[in-house]
Amino acid sequence: MRALALLLVVAAIVGGIYFYSIKKMPTTDAGTAPTQAISLTGVRMDLTQMAQAERTYIASNGHCVALDELASSGVVNFSRTERQGYTYEIRCGDGGDFAVTAHHAPAPADSPIRYPILTIDQNMQVAETE
Repeated sequence: MRALALLLVVAAIVGGIYFYSIKKMPTTDAGTAPTQAISLTGVRMDLTQMAQAERTYIASNGHCVALDELASSGVVNFSRTERQGYTYEIRCGDGGDFAVTAHHAPAPADSPIRYPILTIDQNMQVAETE
């Protein structure tokens, strides 16, 4: 009987630790579905690759170019120009300033899912914009 009680206590402790650790797991972007985490990670990786390619192009040629020209320049081979409904755009500013933006069509009004607009600039910082 003591063994059964001890087993139940150990199971309760292990269950409590498991439940607590699940609650402390990192979450994805606020307001997005957990299943979007993989897609958003891929979008962030694409943005980083495009921004790095743009920085390389600017260093070599002295000016910023749009995404289609960057892809055709041969600086980098983009494996994709869209991902899971996100499309990419490069906006050039003065000198070496640029921003790569990932847009997604808005979710239906009654949907709990939201699609954040992600941007990376010449400082290589990915941020969510409105």
